[in-house]
Amino acid sequence: MIDASLQLARQGFTLAVDLQLPGRGISALFGPSGCGKTTLLRAIAGLERAAGRVALGTEVWQDDAQRQWLPTHQRPLGYVIQEAALFPHLSVAANLAYGQRRSGRATRGAGHEGGADAPSASGAFSLDAVIDLLGIAPLLPRQPSTLSGGERQRVAIARALATAPRLLLMDEPLAALDAQRKAEILPYLERLHAELALPIVYVTHAMDEVARLADHLVLLHEGRVLAAGPLAELMARPDLPLARQDDAGVVLHARVAEHDRGYGLSRVVFAGGALWVGETAAAPGQQVRARVLARDVSVTRQRPQQTSVLNVLAVQLESLTTDRGTMLLRLRVADGGEPGTACPAGTGTATATDTDTGPVRLLARITRRSCDTLALQPGDALFAQIKGVALM
Repeated sequence: MIDASLQLARQGFTLAVDLQLPGRGISALFGPSGCGKTTLLRAIAGLERAAGRVALGTEVWQDDAQRQWLPTHQRPLGYVIQEAALFPHLSVAANLAYGQRRSGRATRGAGHEGGADAPSASGAFSLDAVIDLLGIAPLLPRQPSTLSGGERQRVAIARALATAPRLLLMDEPLAALDAQRKAEILPYLERLHAELALPIVYVTHAMDEVARLADHLVLLHEGRVLAAGPLAELMARPDLPLARQDDAGVVLHARVAEHDRGYGLSRVVFAGGALWVGETAAAPGQQVRARVLARDVSVTRQRPQQTSVLNVLAVQLESLTTDRGTMLLRLRVADGGEPGTACPAGTGTATATDTDTGPVRLLARITRRSCDTLALQPGDALFAQIKGVALM
């Protein structure tokens, strides 16, 4: 676990957090500008002198009660910022070599008991593996000035990993990139997430990045933690600011079950149901994330007949919340719920994925008039019609 209990007072702003983050996967710090995301990240790194305690597992980096403080250069972490900040006079290969020399990689991590998966000097991953994962081998002889923004950022990430960190901190690494370059680099971040057993704390204000990359979510507001927990759990909570955004919705952890090449569709299954989505290149059995926006979900009391909507799930209404003149419904997919509606490609039984941690929930945004016409009440058995599903 990553333990961060920190307080930092500034004029007009106070950071006061008490967090325990998972020791594996991506934990996203999310919130509006000025809420303390970067300040918290810098405090974890020791770049801001906040009061409190920071520990990674049993390794204590700061404990003011014990008068213990480890300076930044002695903390086994990598740090990536918005701008790549590569040395312009060095080639890509020389930038990476500099990172290795500065890290003490040859000795760091000896005796670390983090398990077989833990990145260490002896190595759950090598620099060659990182170069391969980030696709930068062809860039090694080039100078930073000849690289695109996305290429420079991939090199910056590789240089941070060249230090053999036990924790990677990323401060809005895609914020300086245009949409095309951002789309270029996201798949590489997904590969790092999938293949390196390394905890990452990731600062962003972009919900699409959160939905695509994060496992754990921390919502910050005015320097304090509004909520923290698994991504799917927090995104399905109608009481949080996330639910009031236009792109409010949920992320489902699913697995590809089959492809229907004739119709250009793929069927993904999750605990309690299945969904038809646009055809994906992912192979059957591969885990994927499906994002369902609240505005793409409607409800009916009876299973619809002769409808163009392919995805219909049996659900139970858990709660209703008024939001800006509309109604936000929280729906629980019925236990043993029915798969997506029949399609010429065939049928199948939905199965749970390895990442399921509880009941699957959806959000639906409907008009107040529709809510009153249906006389909706918590506990009602309904059917959710899902007009759109995006694979992240």
